[in-house]
Amino acid sequence: MSPMVSFSIDMWKQNKMPAISTSFNRFLLVLLLQISLIPVAKSQLPVLSTQQLQWLGERVFTNECASDYECLTSWNSGEDFPSLGIGHFIWFQQGQIEPFEETFPALLQHYHSRNVTLLPWLQALPGPDSPWRDRQQFYAEFDGAEMQQLRQFLATTKAVQVDFIARRLQAALPMLLTGVAEQERRSLDTRFHRIAQSHAPYGIYALIDYVHFKGTGTRPQERYQGQGWGLLQVLQQMQDGPDTLYSFVAAATTILEQRVANAPRERNEQRWLAGWHKRLQTYLPPAAEN
Repeated sequence: MSPMVSFSIDMWKQNKMPAISTSFNRFLLVLLLQISLIPVAKSQLPVLSTQQLQWLGERVFTNECASDYECLTSWNSGEDFPSLGIGHFIWFQQGQIEPFEETFPALLQHYHSRNVTLLPWLQALPGPDSPWRDRQQFYAEFDGAEMQQLRQFLATTKAVQVDFIARRLQAALPMLLTGVAEQERRSLDTRFHRIAQSHAPYGIYALIDYVHFKGTGTRPQERYQGQGWGLLQVLQQMQDGPDTLYSFVAAATTILEQRVANAPRERNEQRWLAGWHKRLQTYLPPAAEN
């Protein structure tokens, strides 16, 4: 595996897109158009070693699942979709509309691009949609053969999931810079790369995990009362200073608190805020964590 290599358009073109990746095909088309409109960044993201990438994967798995094997297939109370894998990739039913980015179909496409054979029952699905109609059905089938096979598959392919998470960051910057004024574009680009280079490997981990955790912030659907909570909003909230990683964590804290304040009352997002704060603190190097 070659972690954090430059985003290769040719690599995606060479892979035949199966029926399961219809929504991901649309995403790639939009992304390629965006990339063509944005100048290539002068700075490159740091390269993660195999050991650092493994460390990153364990961090994400701990953040999302407390490293619990059974948590690889979850359906959180109060949510309308399952969360799967070390990164809790979410999967919608047909026609389901949510203010969050669906990621599990894109992960399945990434398995395909890496020539990883999916479970037979996953391949046999008629489309890219989740097969469970609700949380009750999901947990009624939790100990069934298919769900057990899925947990085992996800447990033994952690490296592919980490690679998928890392590549999402590579695609994020062009998306962040689309639609902002030139002056702000330069500022966002500078902040992005300063964080990436800060306190290696913590800076690049912070960016990778936050994009995976709360998205890029570029999707109009991901808004409460018109305000987003993704990486774009965090970068815009940041105060420039000598140590941008600390500023990043402070800005992310503010943005997530704002999200909770703006969220519909019935979602009761206050219950998650303490865990989100704890997750943000893992972005800081050990001296700060302690």
